Amino acid sequence: MDAADKMACAELVQAWGFARDQARWAELTEIFHHDGQIHVSWFKGAYTDFVERCRQNHGRARSKHLLWPARISLNGDRALSECNVAILVRQAIEGVECDLTSYARFVDRIERRDGRWRIADRVTIYEQDRLDPVLPSAAFDALMQGADAARYPAAYRYMGYRVVAAGRALAEPVHYDGRPETEALKARNAEWLAGQ
Repeated sequence: MDAADKMACAELVQAWGFARDQARWAELTEIFHHDGQIHVSWFKGAYTDFVERCRQNHGRARSKHLLWPARISLNGDRALSECNVAILVRQAIEGVECDLTSYARFVDRIERRDGRWRIADRVTIYEQDRLDPVLPSAAFDALMQGADAARYPAAYRYMGYRVVAAGRALAEPVHYDGRPETEALKARNAEWLAGQ
């Protein structure tokens, strides 16, 4: 039974990437429980609100989420998933087409309720990133010289820059390994999985 439950949880994680990137809003909504929460670089709050914001922003920047196989830990009707992800975003910043590559992990609390596994909570932990020009140019060089991206931690330096450049605020705390809030989150997740 553990193998089937782990597969069901892993399929949820993979389905999220396809639904999110292909604007399958109904499918995206069904992956989380109705009271689910999500925390990414630019959003923290109710999952239903996140889906609506994604719908509103669709087409402004192109994104792709490349997900590795998820590592699933089970305890009864609770599961903790950790999955590596590469987030690829193409966005014009001050008229310059840029490609962001951000490496991170999705950490999901998954619960079985009424016989169905769904994600209850997702937090993204950022690791490293880079920003490249679609076409090398003096305009990109000038953009980077004035970017002040170094004000953000290295784990999400260019993700932070591009979120703010798009007119959004960062959803603090933006998680990365070693940040006190992130280490506390890991401890809470371990306690939750243990049933505490």
